[in-house]
Amino acid sequence: MAIVKPFKGVRPPKKLVEYVESRPYDVLDSEEARAEAGDNEKSLYHIIKPEIDFPVGTSEYDARVYEKAAENFKKFQDNGWLVQDSKEQYYIYAQTSCLPANGNKEKTQYGLVVGAYSGDYQTGVIKKHELTRRDKEEDRMKHVRVNDANIEPVFFAYPDNAVLDALIKKYAGMEPEYDFVAPIDGFRHQFWVVSDDADIKVITDEFAKMPSLYIADGHHRSAAAALVGTEKAAQNPNHKGDEEYNYFMAVCFQASQLTVLDYNRVFKDLNGNTSEQFLEKLSENFVVENKGAEEYRPQRAHEFSLYLDGEWYSLSAKPGTYDDSDPIGVLDVDISSRLILQDILELGDLRSSQRVDFVGGLRGLAELKRRVDSGEMRAALALYPVSMKQIMDIADSGNIMPPKATWFEPKLRSGLVIHKLS
Repeated sequence: MAIVKPFKGVRPPKKLVEYVESRPYDVLDSEEARAEAGDNEKSLYHIIKPEIDFPVGTSEYDARVYEKAAENFKKFQDNGWLVQDSKEQYYIYAQTSCLPANGNKEKTQYGLVVGAYSGDYQTGVIKKHELTRRDKEEDRMKHVRVNDANIEPVFFAYPDNAVLDALIKKYAGMEPEYDFVAPIDGFRHQFWVVSDDADIKVITDEFAKMPSLYIADGHHRSAAAALVGTEKAAQNPNHKGDEEYNYFMAVCFQASQLTVLDYNRVFKDLNGNTSEQFLEKLSENFVVENKGAEEYRPQRAHEFSLYLDGEWYSLSAKPGTYDDSDPIGVLDVDISSRLILQDILELGDLRSSQRVDFVGGLRGLAELKRRVDSGEMRAALALYPVSMKQIMDIADSGNIMPPKATWFEPKLRSGLVIHKLS
């Protein structure tokens, strides 16, 4: 059963939240962070992307950069830009967005900010669906260690729960602690504090009834946080199991509220094939139909959109190319990886190949077209998005999805609340 606890959040005063809050560290590069921070000394980028405080070109993995993160975290607290709450409590975080996947209609999803138990990650109660890379884990572990805190949350999904839904709706009817529209994504972000003891108990008890929690986004942060917790336990001769380092910060959303966008591919070459040869090889496993110059989006599972030489094509996987009883083999990301990216293009390991890149669905088909038309890429492939049910089924089965299979929007804003490990 899932174990969660309230915690004393470290967060900005209401009047400063829009100065402090930022995008997550892994959705922008150093120069983008430098530009977004500008002359705002209160920007969280000084903690999560502290290389911006060094000359251009300084590696984000430089030892001085990690030390600067801790120095800036202390500075933010000393200056009152971040203040720790006096009571252990939960928080509610809402995101309102308009996305193509939702018909461009306004949609709000509500997450509970909790301390998730590291032991649940180790035992598989917290389930993952992606492989992690050791170098990225180590980077996040260094950041957690040096700050002795989870500066940014991970993104979990939980099975729909009527009791928690009712509690969240009660708070949604109240005035939020924070309420702002982020300048980059244009989405609305709201935040409530759950300090009532009875409500705190309800949240703890309802999570205790859940057999599993699911990592939606933030696999490396989850792994790093859990590993640091294990390290601290081993280093503490008086370890009891209830210390704060046994928990890490997660925002947990009801699975049915989440929107999974397509995660598309662009590739630099056709592996020596002409366009005609490439289309002919595709026709062995797909029904290929020319859709002309107008953007064409996949309409259903097992249909793909190809952009090549200024025209869009529909690729429909033929029967027998996938197995409906196989939770991995039925995925479009697996079908396209096997039959196109590997068999025809021979791209090798998609996590390290320099011949392919991945484009989140929020950028739309226009971004795929732009990158091909510019000559940077030779062709693009758009996929039908994975469903949240598929992600949970795969995690439950103990399987791992192929690389770059899911793209969640909206992304969590960082800096609304921080969890200290001591």
